[in-house]
Formats: sequence, structure tokens, C-alpha cells
Amino acid sequence: MSSVAVLTQESFNEHRSGLLPEQVKSAVAGPSGAEDEDSLPTYKDAFPPLPEKPLPEGVQETGNAWTTKIKPLKSSVITQVFHVPLEERKYKDMNQFGEGDQAKVCLDIMHKTGAHLELSMAKDQGLSIMVSGKHDAVMKARKEIVSRLQTQASATVAIPKEHHRFVIGKSGEKLQELELKTATKIQIPRPEDPSNLIKISGTKEGLEKAKHEILLISAEQDKRAVERMNIEKVYHPFITGAYNKLVGEWMQETGARINVPPPSVNKTEIVITGEKEQVALAMAKIKKIYEEKKKNATTIAVEVKKSQHKYVIGPKGNTLQEILDRTGVSVEIPPLDSSSETVILRGEPDRLGQALTEVYAKANSYTVSSVSAPSWLHRFIIGKKGQNLAKITQQMPKVHIEFTEGEDKITLEGPTKDVQIVQGQIEAVVTDLVSRMDYTEISVDPKFHRHLIGKGGANINRIKEQHKVSVRIPPDNEKSNLIRIEGDPQGVQEAKKELLELASRMENERTKDMIIEQRFHRAIIGQKGEKIKEIRDKFPEVIINFPDPTQKSDIVQLRGPRTEVEKCTKFMQKMVAEMVENSFSVSVPIFKQFHKNIIGKGGANIKKIREETNTKIDLPAENSNSEMIVITGKKANCEAAKNRILAIQKELANITEVEVSIPSKLHNSLIGSKGRFVRSIMEECGGVHIHFPTEGSGIDAVTIRGPAEEVEKAKKQLLSLAEEKQIKGHTVELRAKPEYHKFLIGKGGGNIRKVRDSTGARIIFPTADDKDQELITVIGTEEAVAEAQKELEALIKSLDNVVEDVMIVDPKHHRFFVARRGQVLRDIADEYGGVIVSFPRTGSQSDKVTLKGAKDCLEAAKKRMLEMIEDLDAQVIMECVIPQKFHRSIMGPKGSRIQQITKDHNLCEIILHIHSLTAGGADTMPLF
Repeated sequence: MSSVAVLTQESFNEHRSGLLPEQVKSAVAGPSGAEDEDSLPTYKDAFPPLPEKPLPEGVQETGNAWTTKIKPLKSSVITQVFHVPLEERKYKDMNQFGEGDQAKVCLDIMHKTGAHLELSMAKDQGLSIMVSGKHDAVMKARKEIVSRLQTQASATVAIPKEHHRFVIGKSGEKLQELELKTATKIQIPRPEDPSNLIKISGTKEGLEKAKHEILLISAEQDKRAVERMNIEKVYHPFITGAYNKLVGEWMQETGARINVPPPSVNKTEIVITGEKEQVALAMAKIKKIYEEKKKNATTIAVEVKKSQHKYVIGPKGNTLQEILDRTGVSVEIPPLDSSSETVILRGEPDRLGQALTEVYAKANSYTVSSVSAPSWLHRFIIGKKGQNLAKITQQMPKVHIEFTEGEDKITLEGPTKDVQIVQGQIEAVVTDLVSRMDYTEISVDPKFHRHLIGKGGANINRIKEQHKVSVRIPPDNEKSNLIRIEGDPQGVQEAKKELLELASRMENERTKDMIIEQRFHRAIIGQKGEKIKEIRDKFPEVIINFPDPTQKSDIVQLRGPRTEVEKCTKFMQKMVAEMVENSFSVSVPIFKQFHKNIIGKGGANIKKIREETNTKIDLPAENSNSEMIVITGKKANCEAAKNRILAIQKELANITEVEVSIPSKLHNSLIGSKGRFVRSIMEECGGVHIHFPTEGSGIDAVTIRGPAEEVEKAKKQLLSLAEEKQIKGHTVELRAKPEYHKFLIGKGGGNIRKVRDSTGARIIFPTADDKDQELITVIGTEEAVAEAQKELEALIKSLDNVVEDVMIVDPKHHRFFVARRGQVLRDIADEYGGVIVSFPRTGSQSDKVTLKGAKDCLEAAKKRMLEMIEDLDAQVIMECVIPQKFHRSIMGPKGSRIQQITKDHNLCEIILHIHSLTAGGADTMPLF
């Protein structure tokens, strides 16, 4: 039969004095099982405050830890220091402190939680971690630190394979909920894995919770006997035994599964599953222990401050287990989320005193205290990257130090003696800082804050360094106008004065927007910012901001003192006006063959024109088809340069310029799509330049420039085409493979000229720049176009009829056709519609040559090859002996002179005879 002891002050003193068990029993009330729990005395009535030792001189009194409630911290920003002992550190490599995996984990925790971490090493090689941030962020970071920087325990629980799916739940929701609830990682074997073991990893407390929950889920699904026994929590330790030894023996002995909720789970229900006989046997054993303990044990209830429960529990419940092992007394602590402060002890009366003394000892071994310190000094106490605080925590790693932003105190928690030492150290630091430091606040409109900071923090860093102060300018999102200055009293006042002067000057500032075309921005900035640097040096008080190039904005912002901004504006306006004046551009068409004469030897001509006219002159690249020379500068200078360049061309050739009057409404049709019509006339007439006036100008005059004869020819064609357009212009488009075009045009344009002369229509082929290389355009009267179309379509159709033929060529001539990588054969293919000519392999001695292509093209190519063979047969060899010393000059650079002679005189080959200086003999060496 159980009884509840009512302890008085005298009985408690007897317990503390170490009286004999008989004396202890006399202090305990007799059996009174009928007494109600409400009749229990409160802790304050039964146990007055313990006598305390006087505090050392100079140490602040903190109040009685049992009677004084700690006010909850109000600020959302806190700083806490956690300590990880060496034996529990996951990363113990001393060579990689501050780097490696440990540092990566800390960075990841900061990124995930938003809290700030600072690490330091204690003397015992434990890890001190200072965490700052919002309360929720600090708590999340603490959880991450425990799980990722401390070693994790693991355990397995076996349940039938068919029950695994109930642990997982629908779409894994049950498993996720269980992992979150217990702060563990649960690994369930895959369906194809025959194992029934579920692996759990995490803290010891979390393991117990997760294991309990999994066994409950399995018990619900177990079709065997399931029994539940509601037994008060205080009796559970007697049933489990030390470290679950007793309950483990019972499960082995009976074969039943016994699930006792761990101390951290606030449940009284014990679940037993198994065969009916096994369950009954296990229940009997549990009941026997329960009844024995209930009959012989006494229950007492005491009040222990809520904040000190964790000290009685100890890390991972170790302290409770030790008390049970030493005294046989079970101690029940209310759940952490409960507001109750009642601690219940259950055990034999003669052992309760010892257990109660241990509970008090553990409760009083830790204390919570605080040090008064202005909140603005907190960061100086902590030090850069927590260095100052680390010196204290390394000496006293068990003391938890918490700083709260906005509150003028620092909270200390830990072993009483250690807390007192740390408190003294911090108070000494605070006293020192208060005596030699000061702070002040000034009000400055937030719109000036970034200007006080300066580009890249230049202004504010200079002030900090010069006056040895710390300046806190609130971020934009705070929208605060208070700037705080902290440091040496004299430095604080000097920095305050300078910042107020800067702010006052900025209030008199002016911001002005200048409209400058974006194309001039780069020129104003200059290469590597050289030009804008000169402007800024000239007007150092003016801030000049250019828009981002991607914004396509013309607005350049100037900000600074009013007079300086006006001066800078006028200076830049003058600069832009000069740029506008110097950016006039004109394009001059000059025949390509005269470009080298305009450049002059070593660029002398072009350089002279540039210098004397003060213009920029750009010529097209050598491999470009463009004839346009672009002149940039002032208008008058550009016109002068243009006239000088045209004069050079006029001197070199019989260049004339005429104007032809053609109604402006016909201009577009004469130019053609992308200039195709007018370009065909220019090409046919020796590359003359035809210039039409700007579209929409209403001007009829068309300018033709070039050699006199070609200009006259182009004029006739242009007027003829205009007349046709006025009468009845008609256009038709045909398509033919690009390789047929040269054959259709014929050598020197002979074939196409026949069609043009017989029909009167104009036929235009695409140029190399045209996108559509198959398109052929026919223009003229309707009858002429129809007739030309008929003739061309017949030619194209015949070209599409591919045939193959063989001709006989003496092997001695084969080398001529295949020399220079088959250049002769490539020329034939280009000229005769892509005919493929195949010669036999070298050394085969065959004289049969195969031709493949359109019938007409093939016949023409065959005819041309026969002409070449006749020429080869008619060739003679003549020797000309020249002394060797002249060979180099005759050959020219890379044999260019010999090649030119061969080309000019239609020679097949020139061979130099190299005379030997010693033997007088001669060796023959072909040049190419």
C-alpha cells in the first residue's frame, strides 16, 4: 500500500544532516492512501530556501534561484554560446580547425537558418560555438549543431516486414512526421530487402522516442494478443530496470514484446504484444513488480523551479538514471512543455531522503545569473569574431552566456562556482569599457546615408580609421535616420562633427539630370575610365552617375554642391557639343582598284589627309566587296577630305559624273529587292556607281559616276529600263542550281547576252551576298519576259538531264589537268555547270577520262578540253641559259615574277637550268 510523505522543515533538515534510516522513517507520516493529491503541501511550505554562502565582495547578488522567476527575453535577436565536449565532437582533426568539413557544415547551417556562427577551441579541446540571430534562427541552428557537429547514436528495432508500410504511411507522410517529431533519421529497408530491421540514428532521447512510436505502430497492426497496462509514470523505472536491463530480460524470458514509454514521452501506457501465453506471463511479471513497489514504496511531491528541471534530468536523462541506480528511488519530472513545477519521488521510505538530497544537490549545482551591461557594449565584450568571449568560454566551457539585443544585461547559466567566476570577469570587462568608451547618436535623412558611406565605403572607413570609432549606419530596409557612433570619447565627438558637416553639405546639394545620347557615354568615360577620371578630378565634389548600358537610357545624373554641379554641367555640355560636331559622317564610293593609291606607300597619303583635315577615315577590309570609304569628323572637314579622295580617283582614271532625271516613283522598282536590279547594271557597266536620292525626298536626279564610256552605257540602260517600267514593266522569277549559273551566263556573258539580244529582256543573277542563290529574275515587257523565260527554262531543263560520257586523253597530258590540286578541272566545273571530270589513277597508263553532268554542259566542257589538248600538242620547248646568280631576281618573291611571265604569255612551264660552278654541268629544276 502506498503512502505520501508530508515533509516539514525539520524533516528536511534531518535529511540534510544525514540521520539514520530509522530516524528518517519517524519523520515520515504513516500510511494515508486515502489522502488526495490536492492536500499535498507546496514546496514553499514544506521547504524554505536553503542557506546560502555570502557572495564574494564585488560580485552582484542574483537573487534566490528557487524563488525568483526569470523574465522571458523580449528581444528577437539573441547571442548564445554552446559547448561540444571533445568526446562528442564529430570532427576531431585539430589540423583542420576553421576549415574542412567542420567549417563547411557551419557555413551550411548559417545559410539554412539565417543565424551567425563563430567557432573557438576550448582548453579541453572542446568546441565553443557562439550563435547570434533571431530566437527561432538560434534554436534551429542549435538543433543543427547537435545533429551535425556532435556524434550521433544509432539503434535498430525489429518489427514484422508487413508492418513497415504502416510506419511509412501514405506517400511517406507518416515517416516524415515521425522523423520531425523525434528529430531522428529513420531508414526502412526497401521492399525487396528481406530484412525486418529498421535503423534509427539521432540523439539518445530521440532514439527512444522513435523506437517507442514504431513499436506502437507495429503493435496496432499485430494480429497477436495486444495488452495495455496503465501504470503511473513513477513506477516505470522499476519495471525497466537500470538501462532497460530488467525489461530486456523479461522479453527474452517470455518471448513477448514489452514497450515502455521512455522518460521523455509523457505517457503511462505500457504495451505488451505476442502470443496470448507470452503476453499473460509478461503482464504477470510487470504487475508483480508494480504491486510490490506500490505496496512498499512511498510517494512524495516537491516543488522544484522549472528552469532547474534540466539539471535534475541531466544530459540524455543520465542524472535520473544515476539517482535510480544509487537509491532505488524513481524521480518523475513533468514534461518540458508543461508549466508544472512538481517533481514526484517514489521509493522505499528509508531511501527517499538520500534521493531528495541528490535532487536538491543537482538543482542547486547550477544557477542563472545576469550582469548589467549597456547593450551597445555587447559587441565589444564579444569581440571581433567572438575572440574576447572565447577567452572566457574556453576557461569555463560549462557556462552558457546569452546576449540579447536591446537589453542592458547579459544572462549566465551553468555551475554555480563557474557562473560566479565568469560573472566577475565580465563585470570587470564592462567596468573597463564604460570608463574608456562613449557613444552618441545623430539624426541624418536616410537618403544621404549611402553618400556618407561613399563609394565602396571610402568615406565611412576613413572616418572610422581616423577617429578610431565604430559607426553604425542603419540599412535601407530599416528606414531609420539614427546613426550611432561608438568609441573613444574624443574620437566620438570628432566623428560626430565631421558626419554632421557632411550631412549639412549634402542638404545643400543639387541633383541634375543631363540628356546625353548613349552613343557618347563610352567616349566620355574613356578607355579604362581615364577621361571621366579627369572630369571627376576637375570637379571632385560632384558625383557623376552613368546609366547601365543595358538600360538604353540617355540620362546622366550629376549630384553635388549647387555651384559645382552647374560648372560641371556646362563643361560636359561643351564636351558633348564638340563630340556631336565631330561625329558627322559621310561615305564616299571609290573604285576598289584605287584604294591602294588613296592609302599610299606605307599609308602616307591617307595619313596626310587625316592630319590635314582632322578627320577619321576608315577603309573597307581587303577581302571585303565594299567600295565605301567612311569619313568621320566635323562637316566641313569631312567634305574637304571627301573632295581630296575623289580628286585622287579622278587623276588616276577618266572618271566622270552625270545626273539622269528619272521620276522618283520609279526609283524603288529600278533599285529592286535589296538593290539587285541596280547592282546588275553597275556590274555590267564596269562597276560604275549609281546613287539614288533618299526615299521620300521627291528628287528625280540619279547620279552615275565612273569611267566616261561605262557611265554612258549605264545611263542608256537605266533610261531604257525606266522607259520599260513606265510603259509596261513586267517581272518573272526562275530557279536554277547555282552551279548552272556560270554556264547560263557563258564566257564573258556571251550566252545570256544572246538571250537578252533576241528577247529584249533583262536577266539578273544572284550575287554572292544574296541569301537565295537559286533565284534568277527576268524583267522587261510582258512579251520579252515570256520569251526569255521560255528559252531559259529550256536551257535549265536540259541541264537537269545528267549524262555520262568518255573521252580519250593521252596520259602524257594528264598531269596538266590534275596539277595544282586539280585547279584546271575545278575551273572547268565552275564554267560548265558543275561537270565532273575523272582521270584514271596515276600509274594505270589508261587514257580514258570520264565526264558526268548536264548534256549541254558536258559537250561544252569536252570541247574545251580538246582545245586545251591541241594547245598542249602544239607547244614547243626552248632553252635559255642564264647564269645562276640571276636566278633569284628572275624568280622574284615566292616565284611571283616567273608565274606572272607564264600567265602573261600563256606558257605551260618554265624550267631553270642550274649550272654547277665546279663541274660545269647543268641540272634541270622545274619551278612549278
